[in-house]
Amino acid sequence: MATWDDVRELALALPETSEHVSRGSAQWKVRAKGFVWERPLRRADLDALGFDAQDGPVLGAWTEDEAVKFALISEDPSVFFTTPHFDGYAAVLVHLDRIPKERLAEVVAEAWAARAPAKLLREYLHRDVG
Repeated sequence: MATWDDVRELALALPETSEHVSRGSAQWKVRAKGFVWERPLRRADLDALGFDAQDGPVLGAWTEDEAVKFALISEDPSVFFTTPHFDGYAAVLVHLDRIPKERLAEVVAEAWAARAPAKLLREYLHRDVG
């Protein structure tokens, strides 16, 4: 299963990505826009989920829209989930220790694409084509 080192490797392999630490949690940005981040669950999150304590590392990831977010959760609720804090936001939470690295690579790339400037995304999608 995936680790923070995997997230770091996958995120930093994407164009114009930088890593930052805020309040002790890592986050990865494309041109100053966050796309994946370490997201410890807060007391309100735990209460909403009915948990006494966080069970493993949690990654936050932007999605293209809320439809994608809910499709991911529906596809595999043991890996993907949300909390009321993210109601109305195109972002999903991921149990990092339950997702295969190959699937994590897709989630990270899609989150990057959701937040990257259109021109950078076009350049990335059309690289080495021709």
